[in-house]
Amino acid sequence: MEGKLTVYFDDPFWVGVFERCDGGKLSVCRVTFGAEPSDCEVYGFVLKHWDELPFSKAIEAEKRKTADNPKRRQRNARKQMAQKGIGTKSQQALQKQLEENKLERKVRTREEKQAEAKRLFELKQQKKKEKHKGR
Repeated sequence: MEGKLTVYFDDPFWVGVFERCDGGKLSVCRVTFGAEPSDCEVYGFVLKHWDELPFSKAIEAEKRKTADNPKRRQRNARKQMAQKGIGTKSQQALQKQLEENKLERKVRTREEKQAEAKRLFELKQQKKKEKHKGR
């Protein structure tokens, strides 16, 4: 298993992207640090919270091959950009995780709305029955 951490400034916070590659499968996690973390703070964070990090679902990650010829490299890069779009594997995995979370949130809110509507309907029906009984 390989691990990689990239810390960068994403205005207004410092952000860390953890990448975990295990058996050709890549999963990522994004963590917001807030103020600029020192090396010691980052190392301490990794030691304390590695098991708790919410990594995305694993996606296929192929090993990169470097071509000797710079023109071939440029041609291959242009071809890959046309196929996959802009962004690294990590960025694509994070985007996929965000979309999945968005879908889960939509389903959950829809169910909550339906449950609330059903509760209000039942309450209205109960009040109607009580009025009808003459209480």
